[in-house]
Amino acid sequence: MAGSSAGAVVTGLTAAALAVVGFLAYQADAAQDRRGPDTDRKPAASASPTAGAEKEEREKREKTALPADSGTGERVVYSLSGRRVWLVGANETVTRTYRVVPGAVDPLPGEYTVSSRTERVTGSDGVPIAHVVLFTQVDGVVVGFSAAVDGSLPEGPPKEGTGGIRERPEDGAAMWRFATIGTKVVVVP
Repeated sequence: MAGSSAGAVVTGLTAAALAVVGFLAYQADAAQDRRGPDTDRKPAASASPTAGAEKEEREKREKTALPADSGTGERVVYSLSGRRVWLVGANETVTRTYRVVPGAVDPLPGEYTVSSRTERVTGSDGVPIAHVVLFTQVDGVVVGFSAAVDGSLPEGPPKEGTGGIRERPEDGAAMWRFATIGTKVVVVP
């Protein structure tokens, strides 16, 4: 009698195990049907290039995002560490952002206003420049934005005593249209 009850237990456990396996197989099959025909052909590792591209895009947005403590209202924002400019409209909308190449003399972080504009002149480094927008002086060196007429950007270390923050010509033209006398310039670290 003990042998037949043990056999019944084994038979019951076997039947239960088969029922569980059948149920799990059914769920797996149903889940695959919900995913669609393409997903079962892609290995799990294929998601990593997409994830990498998304991470790269997120990092790019973070680098180009308007700094949090950059004031309010219509303004030019210049990040010393980011070497980037933002033109911000009165409604807090960034109308343009771009990279720049600073001169040897940096302004201190703070708020300034555009004090002078010159359409064309020769820069302190001897390069013909256009769309000069000045906003401060540091130890007698004028500091402002400009674009080389030939479109070049300085390479290597800046020439000593220069305060020009160089832009590409199309960015200099946008700055010229945006930053009239009295426009606020916010310099952030």
